Amino acid sequence: MGCGDEVVETVDTDVAREAEPTAAASPARLRRLTTDQYHASVRHLLGPSVALPAVLEPDGEAYGFASAGASIDAVSSLGVERYEDAAYFLADQVVADAAQLEALLACEPSGAGDVACAESAIAVLARRAYRRAPTSEELGALTDVWEEVAGVASPDEAWRYVLAGLLQSPHFLYRVEIGEGGVLTPEEWATRTAFLLWGEPPDEALLASAETGELDTAQGRSEAVDRLLEDPRFEQGIRAFVTEWFHLHELDQLDKDPLLFPHAHPELGASAQEETLRLASELGQGDYDWRDLLTASFTFVDPRLAALYQVPAPSLEGFGRVELGPERRGVLGHSSVLSVHSHATRTSATGRGLFVRSTLLCQGVPEPPADVDTSLPEPDTTSPTLRDRLTTHLEDPNCSVCHLLTDPIGLGLENYDAVGRWRDSEGGAAIDPSGELDGRAFTVGAELGEVVREAPTLPLCWTEQWWIYGTGGTPTAYATTEWLADGMARGDYRLKALLREITLSEAFRSVEVSP
Repeated sequence: MGCGDEVVETVDTDVAREAEPTAAASPARLRRLTTDQYHASVRHLLGPSVALPAVLEPDGEAYGFASAGASIDAVSSLGVERYEDAAYFLADQVVADAAQLEALLACEPSGAGDVACAESAIAVLARRAYRRAPTSEELGALTDVWEEVAGVASPDEAWRYVLAGLLQSPHFLYRVEIGEGGVLTPEEWATRTAFLLWGEPPDEALLASAETGELDTAQGRSEAVDRLLEDPRFEQGIRAFVTEWFHLHELDQLDKDPLLFPHAHPELGASAQEETLRLASELGQGDYDWRDLLTASFTFVDPRLAALYQVPAPSLEGFGRVELGPERRGVLGHSSVLSVHSHATRTSATGRGLFVRSTLLCQGVPEPPADVDTSLPEPDTTSPTLRDRLTTHLEDPNCSVCHLLTDPIGLGLENYDAVGRWRDSEGGAAIDPSGELDGRAFTVGAELGEVVREAPTLPLCWTEQWWIYGTGGTPTAYATTEWLADGMARGDYRLKALLREITLSEAFRSVEVSP
């Protein structure tokens, strides 16, 4: 089926879905694995028990996502050294554990002369590492390495060099998306789809479907996507996306003044991140409206978060589901979002408002002029609350052009301190949590999620965010994402319906034809 064909899907409706619009193909890309994708790929290749390297080439970012930054970032000379160190660190672990090495090899050579067995085992490893079958030249080069080292040292030492070579190969470190004849190859589509839906490489079944031609047909791709969406690994995919979307990695180094915020324990960041990921996973996998991220009346907490939110802990340890009071709804009431978008010693109405504008609604906010003082006055008896102190910026014409876009939103969340603890006052004065978003007023922070949920730009924005994450770049034709957003609405905003349409769209697998 080509772009613009009249064969269409229907999504929870008897009204025929309009045909997918013809879209310009996306540029061909080589996408370096992000740190999380590298870790997932290592576990896929070597097994879940392997210890992961601590330092790799840092992730860049584009359009708000590391997965998009990976499409344009070059690897530094230091990064090359780090990948080499990581490769030998991993290979040494495997070779040092005879049982682990044996489990990894499809055929265990009887000695240095058993080259045929070694080649058979290398073919399986290379296929898993490269996410496609190796060419005869690639297989021959790796087998030559094994034979040479095994002849002068030992088969175990030979496997060390083979594994290190696989882990440093650009075919492992990069996701190749260059296509053939203007579309991704079946293996490339399988890899792009698996990383989008699972956050890891394609499994054996998906790779085999690519090799046997099953993914050459729309029906074959449809059946594959349905399987991936119903697999437990879909939860990993949701967690990987939300971690990048909300920049939850920043919680790994939560920096709050414990004298001002007694609940700012070193382990709070990990708990806060897990809460948001559990809610997103529950909503994405279940029969929920994906916009419930903004308005859910329940969440998942451990004892530390229960104490922060002043709710009964559902268990003595670990996470459990709790119902929240009327003052806290959705991720805008989560410690994760509130902490990331606050300073070490105080909240940030500007940062929180910017999160709503840019991340949740895809609306640009100008950068402040280089010569403008962005600092706030210290609180005093005449301006005890943040709303009082922000008046200066809202009255200054050099500042107000930006602050009027963010601060009336973020001030609605001022009842939550810099780690998300509820408070009624600041500096002895009552907090006024009223605000407005594009002409829609709200009186308390819990209402803000409802206002954002119904924003006209939200469906298109959230569709574009998944598109950027999945393809590594912005849509080449926004008609595609507008069509997908319309399908999202037709599917009652279910995440699985949206991702199914994205992955099965012709635009998702189209790439520019090489000259």
